[in-house]
Amino acid sequence: MDTLILHNDRIVPLKEVHLSPGQVGLLMGWGVFTTLRIYRGVPFAFERHWARMARDAQRLEIPLCYQQDTVARAVVELARANQRPEGMARVSFVKNRGGLWAQAEDLPPSDLLIFTRELVAWPAAHRLQVQPMGIFSAGRYAGAKMLSWVPHAAVLERAHAEGFDDALLLNEKGQLAECTSANVFLVRGAKVLTPPLSSGCLAGITREILFEIAPRAGIELREQELTLDDLSSADEVFISSTTREVAAVGTISPDWNYPAPGKFALTLENAFKEYIAAYLERAQGRLS
Repeated sequence: MDTLILHNDRIVPLKEVHLSPGQVGLLMGWGVFTTLRIYRGVPFAFERHWARMARDAQRLEIPLCYQQDTVARAVVELARANQRPEGMARVSFVKNRGGLWAQAEDLPPSDLLIFTRELVAWPAAHRLQVQPMGIFSAGRYAGAKMLSWVPHAAVLERAHAEGFDDALLLNEKGQLAECTSANVFLVRGAKVLTPPLSSGCLAGITREILFEIAPRAGIELREQELTLDDLSSADEVFISSTTREVAAVGTISPDWNYPAPGKFALTLENAFKEYIAAYLERAQGRLS
Protein backbone atom coordinates (compact mmCIF):
# COMPACT_ATOMS: atom_id res chain seq x y z
CA MET A 1 0.00 0.00 0.00
CA ASP A 2 1.26 3.48 -0.81
CA THR A 3 2.19 5.79 2.04
CA LEU A 4 -0.50 8.42 1.44
CA ILE A 5 -4.22 7.66 1.66
CA LEU A 6 -7.38 9.70 1.40
CA HIS A 7 -9.52 9.83 4.55
CA ASN A 8 -12.76 11.72 3.96
CA ASP A 9 -11.62 15.11 2.60
CA ARG A 10 -7.87 14.89 3.23
CA ILE A 11 -4.84 13.17 1.75
CA VAL A 12 -2.69 12.20 4.73
CA PRO A 13 0.08 9.75 5.63
CA LEU A 14 -1.33 6.34 6.46
CA LYS A 15 0.14 6.36 9.97
CA GLU A 16 -1.72 9.58 10.82
CA VAL A 17 -5.20 8.22 10.07
CA HIS A 18 -7.27 7.41 13.15
CA LEU A 19 -10.36 5.20 13.15
CA SER A 20 -12.35 4.41 16.29
CA PRO A 21 -13.61 1.05 17.57
CA GLY A 22 -16.91 2.91 18.00
CA GLN A 23 -17.27 3.11 14.22
CA VAL A 24 -19.57 0.11 13.84
CA GLY A 25 -18.42 -0.70 10.32
CA LEU A 26 -14.80 -1.02 11.40
CA LEU A 27 -15.31 -4.00 13.72
CA MET A 28 -18.29 -5.58 11.96
CA GLY A 29 -17.15 -5.21 8.37
CA TRP A 30 -20.22 -3.09 7.69
CA GLY A 31 -19.21 -1.23 4.60
CA VAL A 32 -18.77 -1.45 0.84
CA PHE A 33 -15.69 -1.24 -1.37
CA THR A 34 -14.48 -1.51 -4.91
CA THR A 35 -11.07 -2.05 -6.47
CA LEU A 36 -10.12 0.04 -9.51
CA ARG A 37 -7.39 -0.12 -12.11
CA ILE A 38 -5.49 3.11 -12.73
CA TYR A 39 -4.21 3.57 -16.28
CA ARG A 40 -2.21 6.71 -17.11
CA GLY A 41 -3.57 8.31 -13.94
CA VAL A 42 -7.21 7.61 -14.87
CA PRO A 43 -9.46 5.39 -12.69
CA PHE A 44 -10.82 3.01 -15.33
CA ALA A 45 -14.61 2.56 -15.59
CA PHE A 46 -15.13 4.53 -12.39
CA GLU A 47 -18.77 5.24 -13.21
CA ARG A 48 -19.49 1.50 -13.38
CA HIS A 49 -17.71 0.86 -10.09
CA TRP A 50 -19.63 3.71 -8.46
CA ALA A 51 -22.98 2.43 -9.72
CA ARG A 52 -22.32 -1.04 -8.29
CA MET A 53 -21.06 0.37 -5.01
CA ALA A 54 -24.15 2.57 -4.72
CA ARG A 55 -26.42 -0.44 -5.30
CA ASP A 56 -24.62 -2.45 -2.65
CA ALA A 57 -24.63 0.48 -0.22
CA GLN A 58 -28.39 0.77 -0.58
CA ARG A 59 -28.79 -2.93 0.16
CA LEU A 60 -26.59 -2.62 3.24
CA GLU A 61 -28.10 0.71 4.37
CA ILE A 62 -24.81 2.57 4.15
CA PRO A 63 -24.94 6.27 3.26
CA LEU A 64 -22.47 7.40 0.60
CA CYS A 65 -21.76 10.94 1.77
CA TYR A 66 -20.01 12.06 -1.43
CA GLN A 67 -20.90 12.61 -5.07
CA GLN A 68 -19.51 10.35 -7.78
CA ASP A 69 -17.39 13.06 -9.45
CA THR A 70 -15.90 14.12 -6.13
CA VAL A 71 -14.71 10.60 -5.35
CA ALA A 72 -13.41 10.05 -8.88
CA ARG A 73 -11.30 13.21 -8.64
CA ALA A 74 -10.10 12.14 -5.20
CA VAL A 75 -8.76 8.91 -6.73
CA VAL A 76 -6.94 10.93 -9.40
CA GLU A 77 -5.45 13.30 -6.82
CA LEU A 78 -4.33 10.49 -4.54
CA ALA A 79 -2.73 8.56 -7.40
CA ARG A 80 -0.88 11.74 -8.38
CA ALA A 81 0.24 12.38 -4.79
CA ASN A 82 1.55 8.81 -4.53
CA GLN A 83 3.18 9.01 -7.99
CA ARG A 84 1.06 6.04 -9.04
CA PRO A 85 -0.02 6.67 -12.67
CA GLU A 86 -0.27 2.90 -13.23
CA GLY A 87 -1.60 0.66 -10.51
CA MET A 88 -4.73 0.05 -8.52
CA ALA A 89 -6.93 1.85 -6.02
CA ARG A 90 -9.41 0.70 -3.41
CA VAL A 91 -12.37 2.89 -2.48
CA SER A 92 -14.24 2.01 0.72
CA PHE A 93 -17.13 3.44 2.69
CA VAL A 94 -17.24 2.38 6.35
CA LYS A 95 -20.54 2.71 8.19
CA ASN A 96 -20.19 4.67 11.44
CA ARG A 97 -23.56 4.40 13.15
CA GLY A 98 -25.94 1.60 14.06
CA GLY A 99 -26.06 -1.39 16.37
CA LEU A 100 -25.44 -1.68 20.11
CA TRP A 101 -21.72 -0.88 20.10
CA ALA A 102 -21.58 2.24 17.97
CA GLN A 103 -20.06 5.37 19.47
CA ALA A 104 -19.62 7.80 16.60
CA GLU A 105 -21.94 10.74 17.19
CA ASP A 106 -19.24 13.23 16.25
CA LEU A 107 -18.41 11.45 12.98
CA PRO A 108 -20.12 11.50 9.57
CA PRO A 109 -22.58 8.68 8.78
CA SER A 110 -19.80 6.87 6.93
CA ASP A 111 -16.07 7.32 6.39
CA LEU A 112 -14.51 7.42 2.93
CA LEU A 113 -11.13 5.68 2.61
CA ILE A 114 -9.08 5.46 -0.59
CA PHE A 115 -5.79 3.59 -0.97
CA THR A 116 -3.47 3.06 -3.93
CA ARG A 117 -0.74 0.50 -4.57
CA GLU A 118 1.25 -1.25 -7.28
CA LEU A 119 -0.34 -3.99 -9.36
CA VAL A 120 -0.37 -7.57 -8.13
CA ALA A 121 1.69 -9.92 -10.32
CA TRP A 122 -0.52 -12.70 -11.74
CA PRO A 123 0.65 -15.81 -13.62
CA ALA A 124 0.21 -16.33 -17.36
CA ALA A 125 -1.90 -19.44 -16.67
CA HIS A 126 -3.86 -19.66 -13.41
CA ARG A 127 -4.02 -22.78 -11.28
CA LEU A 128 -7.34 -23.10 -9.43
CA GLN A 129 -8.66 -25.46 -6.79
CA VAL A 130 -12.33 -26.24 -6.27
CA GLN A 131 -13.91 -24.96 -3.07
CA PRO A 132 -17.34 -26.53 -2.29
CA MET A 133 -19.88 -24.45 -0.36
CA GLY A 134 -17.90 -21.30 -1.04
CA ILE A 135 -20.96 -19.13 -1.82
CA PHE A 136 -24.44 -18.99 -0.33
CA SER A 137 -26.45 -17.80 -3.31
CA ALA A 138 -29.77 -17.57 -1.44
CA GLY A 139 -28.48 -15.03 1.09
CA ARG A 140 -29.88 -11.51 1.14
CA TYR A 141 -26.48 -10.00 0.47
CA ALA A 142 -25.19 -12.58 -2.03
CA GLY A 143 -23.10 -10.87 -4.68
CA ALA A 144 -22.58 -7.69 -2.65
CA LYS A 145 -19.02 -6.40 -2.49
CA MET A 146 -18.83 -5.57 1.21
CA LEU A 147 -16.08 -5.18 3.76
CA SER A 148 -17.07 -8.51 5.38
CA TRP A 149 -14.79 -10.30 2.93
CA VAL A 150 -13.26 -12.95 5.20
CA PRO A 151 -15.00 -15.93 3.54
CA HIS A 152 -13.29 -15.03 0.26
CA ALA A 153 -10.00 -13.77 1.71
CA ALA A 154 -9.49 -16.84 3.91
CA VAL A 155 -10.16 -19.22 1.01
CA LEU A 156 -7.69 -17.31 -1.16
CA GLU A 157 -5.05 -17.45 1.58
CA ARG A 158 -5.47 -21.22 1.91
CA ALA A 159 -5.31 -21.63 -1.86
CA HIS A 160 -2.04 -19.70 -1.97
CA ALA A 161 -0.64 -21.80 0.89
CA GLU A 162 -1.41 -24.94 -1.11
CA GLY A 163 0.28 -23.65 -4.25
CA PHE A 164 -2.76 -22.39 -6.21
CA ASP A 165 -3.45 -18.94 -7.61
CA ASP A 166 -7.13 -18.82 -6.66
CA ALA A 167 -10.11 -21.01 -5.79
CA LEU A 168 -13.17 -21.81 -7.86
CA LEU A 169 -16.12 -21.38 -5.51
CA LEU A 170 -19.21 -23.56 -5.70
CA ASN A 171 -22.49 -22.42 -4.20
CA GLU A 172 -24.75 -24.43 -1.90
CA LYS A 173 -26.36 -26.09 -4.95
CA GLY A 174 -23.01 -27.37 -6.22
CA GLN A 175 -23.03 -24.86 -9.09
CA LEU A 176 -20.01 -22.88 -10.25
CA ALA A 177 -20.20 -19.31 -8.95
CA GLU A 178 -16.90 -17.42 -9.18
CA CYS A 179 -13.33 -17.26 -7.91
CA THR A 180 -12.50 -15.37 -4.73
CA SER A 181 -11.90 -12.17 -6.70
CA ALA A 182 -12.73 -12.98 -10.30
CA ASN A 183 -15.57 -14.16 -12.51
CA VAL A 184 -15.18 -17.45 -14.37
CA PHE A 185 -15.92 -18.34 -18.02
CA LEU A 186 -16.06 -21.70 -19.82
CA VAL A 187 -15.72 -22.16 -23.56
CA ARG A 188 -17.74 -24.93 -25.19
CA GLY A 189 -17.71 -25.15 -28.95
CA ALA A 190 -18.37 -21.66 -30.30
CA LYS A 191 -19.94 -20.30 -27.09
CA VAL A 192 -18.56 -18.70 -23.95
CA LEU A 193 -20.57 -19.48 -20.82
CA THR A 194 -20.48 -17.83 -17.40
CA PRO A 195 -22.54 -18.38 -14.24
CA PRO A 196 -25.59 -16.10 -13.84
CA LEU A 197 -25.73 -13.57 -11.01
CA SER A 198 -28.27 -15.88 -9.33
CA SER A 199 -25.34 -18.23 -8.63
CA GLY A 200 -24.21 -15.73 -5.98
CA CYS A 201 -21.30 -14.38 -8.00
CA LEU A 202 -20.24 -10.75 -8.01
CA ALA A 203 -21.47 -8.53 -10.83
CA GLY A 204 -17.90 -7.90 -11.95
CA ILE A 205 -17.11 -4.75 -13.89
CA THR A 206 -14.86 -6.57 -16.36
CA ARG A 207 -17.58 -9.23 -16.74
CA GLU A 208 -20.09 -6.46 -17.51
CA ILE A 209 -17.83 -4.97 -20.19
CA LEU A 210 -17.13 -8.38 -21.76
CA PHE A 211 -20.86 -8.88 -22.30
CA GLU A 212 -20.89 -5.60 -24.24
CA ILE A 213 -17.81 -6.16 -26.39
CA ALA A 214 -18.04 -9.92 -27.04
CA PRO A 215 -20.60 -9.60 -29.90
CA ARG A 216 -18.37 -7.06 -31.66
CA ALA A 217 -15.52 -9.57 -31.37
CA GLY A 218 -17.69 -12.24 -32.99
CA ILE A 219 -18.19 -14.20 -29.78
CA GLU A 220 -21.44 -15.43 -28.27
CA LEU A 221 -21.28 -14.91 -24.52
CA ARG A 222 -24.19 -15.93 -22.34
CA GLU A 223 -25.12 -16.83 -18.79
CA GLN A 224 -25.79 -20.45 -17.91
CA GLU A 225 -25.96 -22.47 -14.72
CA LEU A 226 -22.82 -24.62 -14.61
CA THR A 227 -21.59 -27.53 -12.50
CA LEU A 228 -18.33 -29.45 -12.13
CA ASP A 229 -19.48 -31.75 -14.94
CA ASP A 230 -19.27 -28.80 -17.30
CA LEU A 231 -15.54 -28.49 -16.59
CA SER A 232 -15.01 -31.83 -18.33
CA SER A 233 -16.64 -30.66 -21.56
CA ALA A 234 -15.01 -27.20 -21.61
CA ASP A 235 -12.49 -26.46 -24.35
CA GLU A 236 -10.89 -23.66 -22.35
CA VAL A 237 -11.45 -21.69 -19.16
CA PHE A 238 -10.57 -18.12 -18.28
CA ILE A 239 -11.36 -15.61 -15.57
CA SER A 240 -11.84 -11.85 -15.48
CA SER A 241 -11.30 -9.19 -12.86
CA THR A 242 -10.30 -5.56 -12.53
CA THR A 243 -6.67 -6.37 -11.72
CA ARG A 244 -6.31 -9.38 -14.03
CA GLU A 245 -8.39 -8.13 -16.97
CA VAL A 246 -8.88 -11.39 -18.97
CA ALA A 247 -6.67 -14.20 -17.66
CA ALA A 248 -6.25 -17.78 -18.83
CA VAL A 249 -6.78 -20.82 -16.60
CA GLY A 250 -4.49 -23.79 -17.22
CA THR A 251 -5.43 -26.14 -14.40
CA ILE A 252 -8.36 -26.74 -12.06
CA SER A 253 -7.52 -29.26 -9.35
CA PRO A 254 -8.03 -32.13 -9.13
CA ASP A 255 -8.97 -33.24 -12.65
CA TRP A 256 -8.98 -30.58 -15.38
CA ASN A 257 -6.36 -29.08 -17.70
CA TYR A 258 -6.85 -26.56 -20.49
CA PRO A 259 -4.84 -24.77 -23.19
CA ALA A 260 -3.72 -21.48 -21.73
CA PRO A 261 -4.26 -19.04 -23.18
CA GLY A 262 -6.99 -20.35 -25.46
CA LYS A 263 -8.12 -18.53 -28.59
CA PHE A 264 -11.33 -17.18 -27.03
CA ALA A 265 -9.46 -15.76 -24.05
CA LEU A 266 -6.93 -14.13 -26.37
CA THR A 267 -9.65 -12.65 -28.57
CA LEU A 268 -11.52 -11.17 -25.60
CA GLU A 269 -8.28 -9.99 -23.98
CA ASN A 270 -7.41 -8.03 -27.13
CA ALA A 271 -10.95 -6.65 -27.41
CA PHE A 272 -10.83 -5.57 -23.78
CA LYS A 273 -7.51 -3.78 -24.26
CA GLU A 274 -9.02 -1.92 -27.20
CA TYR A 275 -11.95 -0.92 -24.99
CA ILE A 276 -9.52 0.39 -22.35
CA ALA A 277 -7.64 2.45 -24.94
CA ALA A 278 -10.87 3.99 -26.24
CA TYR A 279 -12.05 4.73 -22.70
CA LEU A 280 -8.80 6.47 -21.81
CA GLU A 281 -8.96 8.55 -24.97
CA ARG A 282 -12.48 9.73 -24.04
CA ALA A 283 -11.47 10.37 -20.44
CA GLN A 284 -8.33 12.32 -21.27
CA GLY A 285 -8.51 15.64 -19.48
CA ARG A 286 -11.97 15.00 -18.01
CA LEU A 287 -10.58 14.10 -14.56
CA SER A 288 -7.31 16.04 -14.69
